[in-house]
Amino acid sequence: MTPITRVAIIGECMVELKKNAGSTEQSFGGDTLNTAVYLSRLTQQHGISTSYVTGLGRDPFSKEMLAAWREEGINTDMVYLSKDKLPGLYAIETTEDGERSFYYWRNDSAAKYWLRERAILTLAKKLCQHQMVYLSGISLAILSEDCRQSLINILTLCRKDGLKVAFDNNYRPTLWESAEQAQTFYKQILAITDIAFLTFDDEQMLYGDDNEQQAIERTQALGVQEIVIKRGGDDCYVVTSGSLESVAPHPVGKIIDTTAAGDSFSAGYLAKRITGGTPHESALAGHLLAGNVIQHRGAIISRDDMPNI
Repeated sequence: MTPITRVAIIGECMVELKKNAGSTEQSFGGDTLNTAVYLSRLTQQHGISTSYVTGLGRDPFSKEMLAAWREEGINTDMVYLSKDKLPGLYAIETTEDGERSFYYWRNDSAAKYWLRERAILTLAKKLCQHQMVYLSGISLAILSEDCRQSLINILTLCRKDGLKVAFDNNYRPTLWESAEQAQTFYKQILAITDIAFLTFDDEQMLYGDDNEQQAIERTQALGVQEIVIKRGGDDCYVVTSGSLESVAPHPVGKIIDTTAAGDSFSAGYLAKRITGGTPHESALAGHLLAGNVIQHRGAIISRDDMPNI
């Protein structure tokens, strides 16, 4: 893989409300933000810079987010600050067995409009200064249709200059007008993707797949060279150059909270991959980080609980 020193992660971070022992705790969260935090922690010592690309407001919550991200070593130069929009909000409930339910208020968030209020050529120039961009299906879904297309056009342009694109399917039906609309944009983004993270449950929801091979063949047909099929607590599948390898997760103790399991897996995989690891080693790193995360409450574990990968 071409040496990577700058990674841009595109998405949304929201105000999080979480019920715990009869009280409600407030923090922040979002799928790609979780990945950005873990990737930054794991790669800073290798001289790799992680930037977060999103929209926020000028309110106290947004200021707290920016401060927290900077403390994690995340570059915030590409965060657009809206004059009249606020960050989205979500509430989370977690059952005793670690499963969670989410409730969202995000339809008018600053992250929905960040691309519309940016100069496209300036944004393209800044993104092209990175060697890799990571985004998810949620990163696309929250945008208006014209902004989705603009983002794909920008990434297509930057990819011609050598940018690598990593995409996590993270399909959420309620964020799309229809499955057909999601399929249309997934096809476009996957056609310019170098590393695809596909949670198989999401592929089944979106396409009705009966088995993982269907997802693999569909993604390969679009030209993706490296495919990782995430299968919850089961072995993941790593597909490269036409070969498929099954990589088992590390043994995990008691599962406390599965929040950010997939996000942290992607971070562990990418961290190992861009610092010289093989796909097999990268999958093991993803499993190791995700296994640690689900043994703690919340999306972001403390630095002291971070594994060495």
